[in-house]
Amino acid sequence: MTLKGIKGASSTILHALRAGSPFKRKQKESTQSAESTQLTTGKATPANDPTIASLATLTEMLSSYMDSKDIEKVREAYRFADQAHLGQFRSSGAPYITHPIAVTEICAGWKLDVNALMAALLHDVIEDQGVLKSELAEKFNPDVANLVDGLTKLEKLNFATKAEQQAESFRKMLLAMAKDVRVILIKLADRLHNMRTLDAVDPAKRRRVANETLEIYTPIAHRLGLNSLVRELQDLCFEASSPNRYSVLHKAVMAARGNRREVLTKITDNITTALPAQGIEAEISGREKSLFSIYKKMREQKKSFSDVLDIYGFRIIVHTLPECYLALGVIHQLYRPVPGKFKDYIAIPKLNGYQSLHTTLVGPYGTPIEFQIRTRDMDHIAEKGVASHWIYKNDDLSLNDLQKQTHRWLQSLLDIQSQTGDSGEFLEHVKVDLFPDAVYVLTPKGKIISLPRGATPIDFAYLIHTDIGNHAVSAKINGEFVPLKTELSSGDRIEIITSPASVPSAQWLNYVRTGKARSEIRHFLKTVKYSESIQFGEKQLLHALQELNIPMPPKDDPQWEKLAKSTGASSVDEILADIGLGRRLAAVVARRFIIDNEILATSAAVIDEMSVAKTGTIFIQGNEGQAAQLSSCCCPIPGDPLIACIRPGHGLVVHTEDCPTALRQRTREPERWVSSVNWDKETAKHLPTRLEVTLKSEKGVLGRIAAQIATADSNIIQMSMNEEALETATIQITIQVDDRKHLARVIRLIRHVPQVTKIVRVKS
Repeated sequence: MTLKGIKGASSTILHALRAGSPFKRKQKESTQSAESTQLTTGKATPANDPTIASLATLTEMLSSYMDSKDIEKVREAYRFADQAHLGQFRSSGAPYITHPIAVTEICAGWKLDVNALMAALLHDVIEDQGVLKSELAEKFNPDVANLVDGLTKLEKLNFATKAEQQAESFRKMLLAMAKDVRVILIKLADRLHNMRTLDAVDPAKRRRVANETLEIYTPIAHRLGLNSLVRELQDLCFEASSPNRYSVLHKAVMAARGNRREVLTKITDNITTALPAQGIEAEISGREKSLFSIYKKMREQKKSFSDVLDIYGFRIIVHTLPECYLALGVIHQLYRPVPGKFKDYIAIPKLNGYQSLHTTLVGPYGTPIEFQIRTRDMDHIAEKGVASHWIYKNDDLSLNDLQKQTHRWLQSLLDIQSQTGDSGEFLEHVKVDLFPDAVYVLTPKGKIISLPRGATPIDFAYLIHTDIGNHAVSAKINGEFVPLKTELSSGDRIEIITSPASVPSAQWLNYVRTGKARSEIRHFLKTVKYSESIQFGEKQLLHALQELNIPMPPKDDPQWEKLAKSTGASSVDEILADIGLGRRLAAVVARRFIIDNEILATSAAVIDEMSVAKTGTIFIQGNEGQAAQLSSCCCPIPGDPLIACIRPGHGLVVHTEDCPTALRQRTREPERWVSSVNWDKETAKHLPTRLEVTLKSEKGVLGRIAAQIATADSNIIQMSMNEEALETATIQITIQVDDRKHLARVIRLIRHVPQVTKIVRVKS
């Protein structure tokens, strides 16, 4: 044994001694069979004992589709994993090596390639045993090393919280999956075996692992089309998180199975006779819905078990696609279809590639029965999903529709990652994409696009191209103009209207549904906000320096470098952006240039910096964007006396001096408020303000008011009306004006309308 091997073995033995494990492990002879390794407590162990790890089942599975050379590579990976996990045991007391073997058997059931199976056997050696990625690459090959590394959690790094560590680990795994889908297939197999053996851990951990599986892994499996895996994971999670409810429901289903056997037998006999009579050769099987899906339906529809009638279904497997529709016609002749319960997933497949005809019929004695009709290939994909033809290379020219859809989704993960810096935010975006209860819409050229239910034209625009989303101004649905927040329905034909001057709004985040759209909008807003904050911060610092009679030094001046070093900033732009966002005060930064134009070394964390703000005036133009926002409660316009609140990280929120909202907030947090705020010489045009007009309710009066506003060269943004009595009404109008003088002119002209009895400006 090499020095490295002795060190690894001694480390593992020491780990086992520290754990206080009562188990002892027989050393393997160099000629020991790779198919069967016996791990004992010091004496012979029965064949069915959980302390036996055997490769016999796995070898038999591999021999059905793999040559002897590749099988030997799998055995070699087993021997390495077996040695690495020497002395390590699971919570159940079984040797740890039994877990990688079980995971590999699940992967072999999907007929994954030799590198994936080797990675499945080795998937915990980096994380648990300290084996290096470079060592795996040298011992086996770089492909195996990359797969194992993609499956390794980020346990060794320091994170502020457990949630942050978990989110970053998920991000690493999902990005590795985006490059090679085998990573997630191995991880899903790992999670499935852990769920199957979850009874060995305490109840609190069972619930936590079950919830995590339902929240993350089950949706991923569903998105990849692994429906049989989804059903098993859901039932295992249900049993782990709600064992009593699971037990009660299981007994109820078993009892119902006996009561309804006669109905199911009769339906089977009728279909078995009817299909061959029409020349259709088919395989017919009955099935029960999973316990989790029954329980979910009971909760969502607030029904008892006795009210959930369609717990049984039939699957009809035929040879060709036309026979699917012929079989549908035959069973519709046998039993009456339930209106609205027919879905054609063959013509329009689900997002995960699933294809089948679904119909619900009223069977004997009024029992609703669901039927699924599909071909053998459709059935194979429905159960195994992307595992049936998973993607190895981006340039594979033989990709089928399922692979292409999966490939697009995996690529979207990379797009989201490129626009997202925070791991928690990345995971939030991905979760949105993992629940694709889809609607199917059409492009102007007739191409079908799948989107999550509740998606809007903005989601559609970003799915087509980022630039279309960023410059969208309106949309047409079926030829009619609609707001961008309109929810889409299946069959809608969507056309996006763009303008180079249009940019995303933070309000869009309230009604987008896809992770791609959400991440692109947030990325744009962060980028624009940072740029606007730099410009605003530079302007505020220039004013502060002018009041101190100090010229603004150029950005390549050494003084900036000293300032950045003393305040912990990485660049001049970061200092200016912090001023614009309210994290630093311009007056404080300016004072650091006072002594002989040298920086005054002062800590950036001084708490009383807020008080210095009173010595410097902040000038507002009204078009600073997110760096300095005019409050929507009082809508300040040039000429109004101003006060402002500094919100660190958000910038300056500007109010009128007499704004009731500002006065209340100022009482609670006076230290955040700045009274030395004034309008700049050059101010923005067309700023919004609100008027409340009381008038006599007569025919044509609104038209006359609108005409007077237009005469004053103003524009109406919004108008609403409340009728207080039969003859009196109050209207609220939001208009655009340039300043107080312009507003006064608008008010004078509105007063010329005879029916107007009162007009006031609204500031709350």
